[in-house]
Amino acid sequence: MDKGPKVGIGVLVVKDRKVLFGKRKNAHSEGHYSSPGGNLEYGESWEECAKREVLEETGMEIKNVRFVTVMNNIFEAEKKHYVSIIMRADYISGEPQLLEPNKCEGWDWYDWDNLPIPLFLTTMKLKKLGYSPIDEGDIRIKIINS
Repeated sequence: MDKGPKVGIGVLVVKDRKVLFGKRKNAHSEGHYSSPGGNLEYGESWEECAKREVLEETGMEIKNVRFVTVMNNIFEAEKKHYVSIIMRADYISGEPQLLEPNKCEGWDWYDWDNLPIPLFLTTMKLKKLGYSPIDEGDIRIKIINS
């Protein structure tokens, strides 16, 4: 087990009322569908991390990156603990490319109300709380500590 929690950034990228998801591989929660994201690097802002991760993983550019919530996630099976910061962003340009084939099987756009399963833990929590990145306005949801 890791000695302490890591900080992960997940990015809900929205284009034409759809959200980008990919199927994870070679990482915790392998086989689950997740938005782009990764570990926050030293000295990096949340927005910088979100833009970097989306570009590195998909080749796409994003704008209007904003905070949604923060979650305390414990992945029991893998003995990993993450403080997960969820951001939402608007698509600018590019088509989703598979730039890290060792981490993801591929990217596609999905309706928020018809996402593929199984879903990554953070997305399951957001859906359970009734959050939608499509019709969110400027409302932030409470901090999730479970």
